[in-house]
Amino acid sequence: MMLSLRLLLNLLSLPHLRSQSTTISLTSGGIIAHLRRSMATDAVADPVSPAKTRVGWIGTGVMGRSMCAHLMKAGYTVTVFNRTISKAQPLLDMGAHLASSPLAVASQSDVVFSIVGFPSDVRSVLLDPSSGALSGLRPGGVLVDMTTSDPSLAAEIASSAVSKGCFSIDAPVSGGDRGAKNATLAIFAGGDESVVNRLNPLFSHLGKVNYMGGPGKGQYAKLANQIAIASTMLGLVEGMMYAHKSGLDVGLFLNAISTGAAGSKSLDLYGSRILKRDFEPGFFVNHFIKDLGICLIECQKMGLSLPGLALAQQLYLSLKAHGEGNLGTQALILTLERLNNVTLLPSSAPSS
Repeated sequence: MMLSLRLLLNLLSLPHLRSQSTTISLTSGGIIAHLRRSMATDAVADPVSPAKTRVGWIGTGVMGRSMCAHLMKAGYTVTVFNRTISKAQPLLDMGAHLASSPLAVASQSDVVFSIVGFPSDVRSVLLDPSSGALSGLRPGGVLVDMTTSDPSLAAEIASSAVSKGCFSIDAPVSGGDRGAKNATLAIFAGGDESVVNRLNPLFSHLGKVNYMGGPGKGQYAKLANQIAIASTMLGLVEGMMYAHKSGLDVGLFLNAISTGAAGSKSLDLYGSRILKRDFEPGFFVNHFIKDLGICLIECQKMGLSLPGLALAQQLYLSLKAHGEGNLGTQALILTLERLNNVTLLPSSAPSS
């Protein structure tokens, strides 16, 4: 299939192609393959740095605000967009520039990060032809979507980016609000490995990047992570309920198991919060339900039966049905309390 004349002229105007003495096949496959090779080479040769790289950030909620702040503290010039401007105000107070749309963010950026709520939001902020970031990104620019989203959408975004002479990396994260604040997130990256390596100076301010494979593989890794977390969280709250019913001091119990085989990141992050009845969201129940729903759809495609995942999703849906979707995922204890007509009373909080 031939490239459109406009796209062909845009691609041929790039320095990567003008400087070439070799003849390039004027087919979409030939020119895009050549473009990707050329840009990948240049990406390695032109490292990311605060002096050279303009950063865009879309989504300044519970996670995004802290993550973006780390990049600003590292000296990067940042342009932000958020539908609710007040949520971006702390970043604006630090010196971030406010854009009126994702497109406006991208037009002023070399690398654009996004971390929003749902796959529909990802599609809107990145691919909308009139306001999406890709429409404003110049050739050679990079999209980095850190939302937990559909692997197929990640692959679609990567393909759309390539057709514009750009790159896209799917890089969802794990670690919750504490990981975002402490820059200790696990980052699961999918896409062109050379581009992921080029972005390491940015990722290093957010946590540890793990390269998982081509487009969409970062999302697959994050979904597997969510499956593991779902059953771990269920095990944690069930253990707490059992300890309470048996007459144990639940705080002492959590301290006791924290250094044994039952110790977990979920216990470290949420055990104390549960005991204090602190259900403020480090990660929203509604977003976790979304993630588990995507997992179940992918399992159906694969012909894979994961009963623990299905049970956890149903229990979290119960929270949403009770109007508790905007609580944090540690609120799962409320479902178990209702099932058993028991309230877990505060006791000695475990050490953090």
